[in-house]
Amino acid sequence: MAMGPWRCLLLLPLLATALRAQQQQFMEYVERRLTLLEERISQWHDQSSRYSTELRDFKNQVLGMLETAEKEREAMRSEAESAAVRVDRLEREVDYLETQNPAPPCVEVDETLMEKQVATAKQRKNEKYTKLTDCSDTIASIRAMKILKRFGSTSGLWTKDAAGNSEKIYVFDGTANDTVYVFPRMREFTLFSATRKAARIKLPYPWVGTGHLVYDGHLYYIRQQGPFQVIKFNLANKTVVDSSVFPAEEQIPVFGLSPFTYIEVSADEEGLWAIYATKEDEKNICLAKLDPTSLDIEQMWDTPCPRENAEAAFVVCGALHVVYNTPLPSRSRVQCVFDVSGTLAPEDASLVYFPKRYGSHSSMKYNPRERQIYAWDDGYQIIYRMEMKKKLEV
Repeated sequence: MAMGPWRCLLLLPLLATALRAQQQQFMEYVERRLTLLEERISQWHDQSSRYSTELRDFKNQVLGMLETAEKEREAMRSEAESAAVRVDRLEREVDYLETQNPAPPCVEVDETLMEKQVATAKQRKNEKYTKLTDCSDTIASIRAMKILKRFGSTSGLWTKDAAGNSEKIYVFDGTANDTVYVFPRMREFTLFSATRKAARIKLPYPWVGTGHLVYDGHLYYIRQQGPFQVIKFNLANKTVVDSSVFPAEEQIPVFGLSPFTYIEVSADEEGLWAIYATKEDEKNICLAKLDPTSLDIEQMWDTPCPRENAEAAFVVCGALHVVYNTPLPSRSRVQCVFDVSGTLAPEDASLVYFPKRYGSHSSMKYNPRERQIYAWDDGYQIIYRMEMKKKLEV
């Protein structure tokens, strides 16, 4: 049966209402899905951010562990190298000690071969030295003398680092002890008479004499326990880096007027030197070139400089300068110069006099950076400033 127009008009509102209801439900459904999607996206962002943070932290942790491992590897490598050097040094010292008490030979010794070897060794002992620098200066005169103060015993040593840039003052009071006084600067050493402003370094082994040296952050000092030893001591971490038995038999005091010093370790523009004397040539002073790293003896010389009336010595530009006095202290003077490179003949060197003072020098330390000498004279600490000139001008 056909519907009339009025019935259609009645159904239209119902259809519109139904459509609106469906549309509302659809919109709510879409909104719910979008809300869930946003929540999932937000959760994904949070997880992604957390994962990124954790990954970054893990990366930093791994990098830190790798850096620590690299430092430990370097430290182990340095310790291994140091141990190898120490073992090598120990082997050389054992070899040296064995030469002092050799085992009876089990085979016949070829006397001719022995004589040739001894002759070769003596020939090499006094070979001409090849210089490492172009330093060609020698002392022309003493330009000035400055008396700083009077401190400690009549004999001793005071010095600065001969190679580094440190301003610290190192003081060895007396001729045998195990303590070194360290002043932060010259001002503190000059102004204060007591040692309250000084730090104290107690050495693992006592030192003997006044022939010690501070060089490039290390203290090179002499120990006597049977044969004489050169001890290399790190001043930063207060540890013994190396030690070496000095390879010279039957040592005697190197200076006739300073009987407490058997080895004088000196520094100049060329590096480290050892000044010593033996009974084999008891009248004259001997000189050796030292390797500051391994303490090996690189070369040795017998000098024409006599021990008698010598009170101190130092090296300048590869030339040994020996200072002499008299048993009753008078005026000190450089009276013998021995140039290992052969540039300056001893008879051509200038006779250099030091100003009249209180007694005799127990130590004189040349500082190649400052071109001046730190001297200890009867308890007085003195600085000598020198006038230099070329060896060819002498």
